[in-house]
Amino acid sequence: MTQDNCYLLGYIVRTHGTSGNVVIFLDVDYPSDYEELDSVYVQIRGELVPYFISNFNLQKQSNAIVTFEDVDTIEKAEALVGSSLFLSLDELDELDEDEFYYHEIKGFTVVDEQKGELGVVREVYSLNGQDLIAMDYQSVEVLIPTAADIVLKADKENKKLLVNLPEGLLEVYLDSADKNIPDDAD
Repeated sequence: MTQDNCYLLGYIVRTHGTSGNVVIFLDVDYPSDYEELDSVYVQIRGELVPYFISNFNLQKQSNAIVTFEDVDTIEKAEALVGSSLFLSLDELDELDEDEFYYHEIKGFTVVDEQKGELGVVREVYSLNGQDLIAMDYQSVEVLIPTAADIVLKADKENKKLLVNLPEGLLEVYLDSADKNIPDDAD
């Protein structure tokens, strides 16, 4: 299994107790959808290694206490802390035509209703409950909120993301970039 065939599920954030349990952060919209997981891929030294789950206990928000088969000591659990967790793309639910997963839009061209083509989606960040689409516009990173009134549609066939950016959003980033350019001093 390679990362190209997978999506990021979350991360192992710390150990829990002394018997090999770990706490994972689920970087997904609906953590409860994953309570019945049988296995995950753990990224170890760049490779995806399957780990089978014997117990999954969803906690508040997006954390879960997980017991992996054959991870029965704190030392084995500590070796996994910081590792990324992946699942196969085949396990994703089919979405409606107007819905999309964030990993699907990387590389899409961002097209604003007013300004036309702006740039290409580089990444999608999830920060404290606010998801942001990152693109480069005139050599400056611009972050676009994923609100439904801003991100209107993902045209998967043509790899375009139709947006209606709030007035002044691009200028905020361009003005900030201008202030960071050092003056030519002799």
